[in-house]
Amino acid sequence: IVGMIHIIDLSWLKRFNNPSEYTRIGNRIDVVLLNIDKGTRKLQLGHKQLEEDPWNTLQETFAIGTVHEGTVIRKDEKGAIVQLPYGLERFAPNRHLNKEDGKTVVADEVNSFMVIEFDRNEKRILLSHTRIWEQGKADLKDLEKKERSADAAKTKKAVKDVQTKVEKSTL
Repeated sequence: IVGMIHIIDLSWLKRFNNPSEYTRIGNRIDVVLLNIDKGTRKLQLGHKQLEEDPWNTLQETFAIGTVHEGTVIRKDEKGAIVQLPYGLERFAPNRHLNKEDGKTVVADEVNSFMVIEFDRNEKRILLSHTRIWEQGKADLKDLEKKERSADAAKTKKAVKDVQTKVEKSTL
């Protein structure tokens, strides 16, 4: 009887391209029996099922808009893989790797990253470094706008107070 562990059944958090990235032939690992195919005499096995699914907790920890420190592990033409807390490795597209000074985040660099998308079903977390400073600029503009409108309201009230106190001429 042949037993097989699919790559996606190795770990809840890490993605592997090849099982040899996780273990070697001859190594013993604990597994759970997921399915029996009597016709082909094969067993479907899983390793990650030995632990509880951490994505319920991650949904609260990595909510959209939260900022986390991460290290860029590798970078290619599409974006970068960022190592986050809890051993989590997730993707940041190239357009979200720009710094405020115009440069881009490079490999082995530690930076802050904002969660811009969290999909529990697809086990996907999308990150952005650019969104942090863009949001800071937007917040600053909003604050300036609120201050200007508060100043305008004060001026309007002062003018109205002066107008009510000024003697009006009568015929």
